[in-house]
Amino acid sequence: MEIGTLRGLGTILVFVAFVGVVLWAYSSKRKNSFDEAANLPFADDETDTKKRDEEASRSKK
Repeated sequence: MEIGTLRGLGTILVFVAFVGVVLWAYSSKRKNSFDEAANLPFADDETDTKKRDEEASRSKK
């Protein structure tokens, strides 16, 4: 095999992998899990806010 043939096969392989990742990422089956993962940083804020409110109410007494 010549180097041009290997490069062509490599390009095709990378393109197929790219299309696979795009299809996986935009699949409607994954939407719920991606939405949940997108909201994870805000999940800690709710618990931190509750703790802060509890501590503030204790210090006012």
